[in-house]
Amino acid sequence: MPVVLRVVDSITELGPADAGCLAVSGSHGGISSARYALAARPWLSVFNDAGVGKDAAGMAALPFLQAQGLAACTVSHDSARIGEAASTLADGVISHANPLAVSVGVRPGQRCLDLVEGLHRRA
Repeated sequence: MPVVLRVVDSITELGPADAGCLAVSGSHGGISSARYALAARPWLSVFNDAGVGKDAAGMAALPFLQAQGLAACTVSHDSARIGEAASTLADGVISHANPLAVSVGVRPGQRCLDLVEGLHRRA
């Protein structure tokens, strides 16, 4: 059975019914976003790296979610608009991924759309 794709401008739009989905968001990959993803428990969360930022704050969700057994990655802020999930999906290029995301086929440099299409073909 294919994974349900949820395209949400903000990761806060996910709820318990979205557990196990592939969540493509426009949210930054900071720790506050990670907490919302943890509550919803998507199979894979895609965030925007927001320029990475000081102390890698824009991708802090990746190790946080890895520690909780959840795959997560970011797209580059240069490739997709922050806050617009449609841009993440259509234009985003993967910039960073936690080891769980890598284990399911996420690769930096890959287009988000190609990732999503590939995951759906495999399912």
